Amino acid sequence: MSENDTVHLLKECDAGTKMAVSTINGVLEKVSDEGLKQLLTESRSHHEDLGGEIHGLLNEHEASEKDPAVMAKGMSWVKTNVKTAMDESDAAIADLVTDGCNMGVKSLHKYLNQYSDADDTSKNICRRLSSIEEELCEGLRCYL
Repeated sequence: MSENDTVHLLKECDAGTKMAVSTINGVLEKVSDEGLKQLLTESRSHHEDLGGEIHGLLNEHEASEKDPAVMAKGMSWVKTNVKTAMDESDAAIADLVTDGCNMGVKSLHKYLNQYSDADDTSKNICRRLSSIEEELCEGLRCYL
């Protein structure tokens, strides 16, 4: 186990939860279907809860939080606003969030491999976050 890998993995998961919450907040007011609103709201809550858990673990390791990369957050904002300006349908929003979920899952698995010496608690957090993303993606399919 490596303290360094553990902290790095937790920081990447922290940035991932923040990115997910930011994306959901950015599209939620544009959603018209109540079921989709509920799905997104519940997922946001799961991300926030896990984010709180991650913050606690980072504090235990005396490590700072990590915000999403400015470039990634900016590109997400642009993509969200351009896509929804052209098409505000629930299907367009579901498509946009699905893309984000897929990118998140891909990144999380990359980080699991990159920080393979992280402790089991951090690896489990990462897998749980990936699972939250996969479940959201699956729930969005009927809105595509």
